[in-house]
Amino acid sequence: MAVQISPSILSADFARLADEAAAVPNADWLHVDVMDYHFVPNLTLGLPVVESLRKATSLPLDCHLMIEDPDRWAPAYAEAGAGSVTIHAEAAKAPVRTLRQIRSLGARAALALNPGTAVEPYEGLFGEIDMLLLMTVEPGFGGQEFLDMVLPKIRTARSLVERHGGQIWIQVDGGVTTETIERVAEAGADVFVAGSAVYGASDPSAAVDALRAQAETVTG
Repeated sequence: MAVQISPSILSADFARLADEAAAVPNADWLHVDVMDYHFVPNLTLGLPVVESLRKATSLPLDCHLMIEDPDRWAPAYAEAGAGSVTIHAEAAKAPVRTLRQIRSLGARAALALNPGTAVEPYEGLFGEIDMLLLMTVEPGFGGQEFLDMVLPKIRTARSLVERHGGQIWIQVDGGVTTETIERVAEAGADVFVAGSAVYGASDPSAAVDALRAQAETVTG
């Protein structure tokens, strides 16, 4: 599958979100981390900001819900115009119903797993998802170092996805930089969330191009 780069606005200037979105017109997605200070020890932005951001950019929004009750809130993000909505396996109590609701509202449905959560128990949900997000840091804060311990899980996930027909995207989130993206791509990921590596650069657009080029050297 084609390499996709999803800059995370968690590392952007929240006072200038429209401008920050405009700084990466060559991105495939704009990754929006929604945190509630319950599921993760951080509080970021929520539905009103997503609704405003949707009006301010033509990039599709990739909403990653790191919240305690995704079953209740996920459909609203799809209704707000998100192109993709991700819920965490560790938080969802009715994942099948919620994933189906997301899809029924026109968004891609995604399931996220924390670094310590094995992928094999969730293979049965593959028919309900369009993307599998494997966290490569503990969720909650940007700027963390990539956890190499997740690489074998990415390889396992790629093998399982191929067994199911290969239509599910594998996304990684956390510590993706020019130093780590090649080995992540080699392990089998095809959608890369990058926060500090993009918005910490002097030229965010050029940073997106550089990350894509590096991943493509591995994926062909």
